[in-house]
Amino acid sequence: MLRSESLFGKRETSSTNSPFSSAGNVSSTTGGNVTSVNKPTQYPSSVSNTAPAATEESGSKLTVGPNIKVKGEIEDCDTLVVEGKVQATINCRVVQIAERGAFKGSAEIDLAEIRGEFDGDLTVRQKLVIYSSGKVTGKIRYGKLVIEEGGQLAGDLQVGGGHEQKDLLQKTA
Repeated sequence: MLRSESLFGKRETSSTNSPFSSAGNVSSTTGGNVTSVNKPTQYPSSVSNTAPAATEESGSKLTVGPNIKVKGEIEDCDTLVVEGKVQATINCRVVQIAERGAFKGSAEIDLAEIRGEFDGDLTVRQKLVIYSSGKVTGKIRYGKLVIEEGGQLAGDLQVGGGHEQKDLLQKTA
């Protein structure tokens, strides 16, 4: 039992039952009078008592908005959306660089969609897509390559974005 002073100096005793406990009855004593209140044990239907189930598609997503600059290392990110400027080392599943976005550094990813600029070491294990406004420069390794008319690609290019290279090395060893 909990005891506390009430607003007007009277002692008030209430049970330890809360709306979160399984018992629904709450009793309190105020100056000798006993009041019993029966509270519902369930929440209204509009309030869910369980967290929504996460879908496999939702995953973790980081968006670097316009006029934002980020430096450092980005880990455990399923999708990185670059609308500002990023100078980093990343290892994630998907990178999307918007038309006004710019990335400088190194990236190991499954899928890259470039509408802005990428400069650095890029390893795309599956597919690299460069749109008409996109520009990719540096040391680039990729599984599959799609370049829209007007897209730019320059630097040290190598087919085989990781899985293929490892398989080839294991076969020759």
